[in-house]
Amino acid sequence: MTVILDAAFFNKLSRLRLAMGHKASMNLIGNRKSIQKGSSTEFSDFREYMPGDDIRRIDWNAYGRLDRLYVKEYMEEKEAVVSILLDTSASMNYGTHKKSEFACMLTAAFAYMGLNNMDRVILYDLQQMQMPFVAGGSKSALPRLTDWLLKRMFDGKVDVCESVKKLPMKGPGVTIIISDFLQESLIESSPKENQTAVRKLLRFLDYRKQRIVFLHVLAGEELLAGQSVALTGTRNLIDMEEKSALRLTLDAESIRVYEQALQEYLSGLRQECARIGAFYAVCSTETDIYQLIFRELRTLYDF
Repeated sequence: MTVILDAAFFNKLSRLRLAMGHKASMNLIGNRKSIQKGSSTEFSDFREYMPGDDIRRIDWNAYGRLDRLYVKEYMEEKEAVVSILLDTSASMNYGTHKKSEFACMLTAAFAYMGLNNMDRVILYDLQQMQMPFVAGGSKSALPRLTDWLLKRMFDGKVDVCESVKKLPMKGPGVTIIISDFLQESLIESSPKENQTAVRKLLRFLDYRKQRIVFLHVLAGEELLAGQSVALTGTRNLIDMEEKSALRLTLDAESIRVYEQALQEYLSGLRQECARIGAFYAVCSTETDIYQLIFRELRTLYDF
């Protein structure tokens, strides 16, 4: 597949940094403030001196005032983990502007933000969770990262909820799921069952102390079906994942019903994410990638 990933694209991302939501707790040195105390220059707190403490950290001014020994503690900078889960199901290959290519550009953008800020970036193919691509906190990993993306095959089926359960997590971080969320078990279930499945997924990630980001990638044809004259009339609708076909006659009323059902589905996802404090955004393939990243998703970043 072809994905536009040039130097200009990445240069524009250099000033962006993902907000963590939780403090980092990895053992490797990075640019995030850890829950552990360390030796950086950012002051954290005082505590009473204990035998074995570094006497260079004693606050002699406090000793002069209180006649007791206190030491200064500082925040330790740690490497954070940014996990990006990419949906590679066949339905992602749909659209004049393919969802798969748009999703890969989003994946590359957020991976670069992590690498640029010395975070540990881990990319997951939702169909191959057992074989993640791990990139250390350095932009030197970018060529290998883009090569990994270019090798993705968008085919078959994905169960997002089941795949996420296989995600290994050690400490707080950011988990970004990039998908069209057009999963049969979600679409064909009742709204109440949909919400239950999504709620369990969100609670699982929240329990693991993740800042949760859902980027819902949809093609313009899916979001703007009512504006497409090509959809009206008798058509063969092909299930890209099951390879089955359904012959339907579509008119303005049936398209209106589809659009209403779609909006109810998106609204349900949005409400469940808001309930637990997760970030949710619909990402149309018709939107300029720079506008999406720098404007519509700006609340994701630390400035």
